[in-house]
Amino acid sequence: MDTRQALDTRAIGLMLVLCLIWSGQQIVLKATAHDAAPMMQIGLRSGIAAILVWLWMRWRGEHIQWGDGSWRPGLWVGALFALEFVLVGEGLRHTSAAHMVVLLYTAPIWAALGLHIKLPQERLAPLQWLGIALAFTGIAVAFLWRNGAANPGQGSSAGNMLWGDLLALLAGMAWGATTVAIRTTRLSTLPAAQTLLYQLVVGCVVLVAVAIGSGQGHINPTPAFWASMAFNALPMAFASLLTWFWLLRTYLASQLGVLTFLTPIFGVILGAWLLHEPIEPGFVTGALIALAGVMLVSGYGWIAGRR
Repeated sequence: MDTRQALDTRAIGLMLVLCLIWSGQQIVLKATAHDAAPMMQIGLRSGIAAILVWLWMRWRGEHIQWGDGSWRPGLWVGALFALEFVLVGEGLRHTSAAHMVVLLYTAPIWAALGLHIKLPQERLAPLQWLGIALAFTGIAVAFLWRNGAANPGQGSSAGNMLWGDLLALLAGMAWGATTVAIRTTRLSTLPAAQTLLYQLVVGCVVLVAVAIGSGQGHINPTPAFWASMAFNALPMAFASLLTWFWLLRTYLASQLGVLTFLTPIFGVILGAWLLHEPIEPGFVTGALIALAGVMLVSGYGWIAGRR
């Protein structure tokens, strides 16, 4: 019997904090890119967070399970996690933080399509197919309705920004594929902390190696860099994810999923406010259409319940 609760004031308050933290990730990485490349920062923060998760597991008496062969899908999920953030790190060199956070959060669409194919119980309802059609329409509008504005302060051309947006969309696909891999392998029965540990360890190794190999390994240890590392490792990669897993165990996932769509909205607002990024009518229109579609897909359980 499912004992998870409907959202209460505590859950809503925590979700607002989490959405602010998640939306701030791209903002902080973009703001400190002159001190260390985003890819290098993500790799280092993944290593720090992995140590924190391992210590958390030890404190709770949880042991890493190896004998059931879960390390194989663990490595696969870690590789997908690394691919997602290689794309995020490279994409942030070309596009705005606001574009990145919006296109990254198309991940539920790709996850829903993958789960529809892999799991019979995850077949999409007609309303969800409508959501997918809306999401693809919004993505097309965001990519095709361009005013030619470059990313301010970064020397990016409109063509480079389009390339960065494409990388952001591919990162969303990688995130969706990670969800499918977790749901359809032995990882679905493991403690959430162990699954997260696989992702962080593999992500750290791959991201740092790719950053160094591509000439993005330079670090300028300014106070801004250390503040970025502290934010990305502690509240972002460690505390927020553990809080999210706790919320999923305690409250109804469909209702939590609807609130996560505040993240890209916060991202656009913070990008305009803190980084002075332009709010382009074409992109905003496409983003709103796409997010409405994503909400129909991810929030279907909540919508059906309300009906």
